Amino acid sequence: MTTIGFCSTSTPITAISPKRFARAKAFLEGKGVKLIAGSLTGKQDHYRSGSILDRAAEVNQLIYNDEVGIIMATIGGTNTNSILPYLDYDYLNQHPKTVVGYSDATALLLAVQTQAPNCRTLYGPALVASFGEWPPFVNETWTAFEKIINTRHGHSVTIKAPTYWDDEAINWNDFERPKQQRPNQWHSIGASKLTGRIMGGNLNTIYGILGSNYFPKLSPNDLLFIEDAEKDASTVEKNFAMMRDAGAFDQVSGIILGKHALFDDSGTSRKPIDILLEVLNGQQIPIIYDYDSCHTVPMITTPLGAQTTINADDGTITFSRF
Repeated sequence: MTTIGFCSTSTPITAISPKRFARAKAFLEGKGVKLIAGSLTGKQDHYRSGSILDRAAEVNQLIYNDEVGIIMATIGGTNTNSILPYLDYDYLNQHPKTVVGYSDATALLLAVQTQAPNCRTLYGPALVASFGEWPPFVNETWTAFEKIINTRHGHSVTIKAPTYWDDEAINWNDFERPKQQRPNQWHSIGASKLTGRIMGGNLNTIYGILGSNYFPKLSPNDLLFIEDAEKDASTVEKNFAMMRDAGAFDQVSGIILGKHALFDDSGTSRKPIDILLEVLNGQQIPIIYDYDSCHTVPMITTPLGAQTTINADDGTITFSRF
C-alpha cells in the first residue's frame, strides 16, 4: 500500500477549500492510498498555514514518520522557501522518501534534491490542487503519477503526452460544467529530441532560491525544465531574464518549457515562447515547449534529476536513473 503524508508548506488550502480537500482524499483512498495528515491540516494563519517554524515542523514530522513513503504538498503558494533552513536533511537522506509537489513546492523539491540526494523528488501532483480535480483529468494525472512511483530504481519509464489539456479556472469547489479538452501537441525549436538530466521546476519559485545552496548546480548534460502560471508578460520576461543573467541558459544543453496556465499577454498577443526567444536574443539552444508537467491539466509527473529523453514529434518522454 502506498502511504502519503501531506503537508501545507505555504497556502492553507485544507482550511480554505474543504470541499476540494475532501474530494481529493476520497479519490486517493479509492485508489488504495493510505493518507497521513500533516500537523497543520485544517489550520490557517492568514495567508499561510502556520508560522515558518510550524510549517518546517510539519514537514519534519513526516520526515521522521517511518510509515510515510511519500511526502506530498497539498498545493503551492508563495513562501515555501522560508522553511528550508529548518528541515532535517541529514535524517531524510539517511531515511530517504519520495517528495512530490509542484508550483511553490519547487523550493522544497530542489532543497531535497541538493541536500538529501538519496531521495526521489517528483515535480508532480499536489494533493488538493491535483487530486481534487474532476474526471477525466484527475484520472490521467493519477495514471502518470502511478507509473512514476511504481518504477523501480534502475528501471526506465516512458510517458505519453496527454491527448488533451485545459487551463480553465472553473470547478474548483463545485462542478459547474465540463472543462474543454483541447487537442495537445508539444513543439520544438532547434531540435525535436533532447536527452540529458532534467532539472528545474516553477520559475517564479526559483526566483526565491536562485543563488542559494538550495538551487542545484547545472551542467552541460542538463535539460533545464521551467514552467509558470497565471503570470503576465512583464513578469515572464523578468523571470526569463533572471535565468539568463544567472547564466543558467549557458550551462545547459536544452530547455523544456511547460505550458503556461492562464497566461496574461498584456495585450501583446505574445506567448511565453516568444518572450523566451527575445530574451535569448539569438542564443542557439534547443527548446521543446508546451510540455505538460505544469499547472494545466492533466499533469505529467517529472522526476527531477532523471536521465531524460523527450521527443516532441511523437509526444513521449522517457525517464531513467531516478
